[in-house]
Amino acid sequence: MFEKLEKQTLSGRVYAQIEALITGGEWEIGSRIPREADLMEQLGVSRNTLREAIRGLVQVGLLETRQGDGTFVTASSELSAILHKRISRSSILEALEVQHALDREAAALACERRTDDDLTQMERYAAACRQAMSGSEDHEAFKDADWNLHRTVVAASRNRLLADLYESLFEKLQVSILANRSISGTRYEIGHPTLIAAIRDRDAERAIRSVDDYIAHFKAPHERPDDNWTDV
Repeated sequence: MFEKLEKQTLSGRVYAQIEALITGGEWEIGSRIPREADLMEQLGVSRNTLREAIRGLVQVGLLETRQGDGTFVTASSELSAILHKRISRSSILEALEVQHALDREAAALACERRTDDDLTQMERYAAACRQAMSGSEDHEAFKDADWNLHRTVVAASRNRLLADLYESLFEKLQVSILANRSISGTRYEIGHPTLIAAIRDRDAERAIRSVDDYIAHFKAPHERPDDNWTDV
């Protein structure tokens, strides 16, 4: 027999509203949230109610309060916050092995389910990768373009759970780029042209081989026997 559910507290409703702003992307990761006084006025709640909601969001890892500096968004969802904490205790090699598994499945599914619009987006981000690494080599621009390229491939899988896991695991770390700051090299193809070509041709086996190749390139420096399991 069911028990009667308690009505949501006022602080719980405030928590839910702020959480929605974070998960919906209105408050982006790294951004500072509005001042306490402004939030109290906008939400029409007391200081104690607001602080209770903020404490809850800090506890689950969505927000971080920095003394004298304010409160900042640190994750886009509770799942993301939990995974970030776990990844912080993992080695680069472990993270790359997880990325390898997700990238392989995403690439195979993208071959089956991609649209022409997906391909157009992949080509756009691939071009941005190449542009970023030409001339003076803008590593920050490359990281952004490469991350968006990977996200587009995963989105083309049309598997929302896979996409959520990928986003939560790698939105802050961008593990493949952190693993090796040197982007150039004969084995690493900037903008993943081989992978994109395989997805265009709906050739899953070739797409998976491409994933295997670039992950192997980044894993190599971390597969020494004396690997000290350095945290990512």
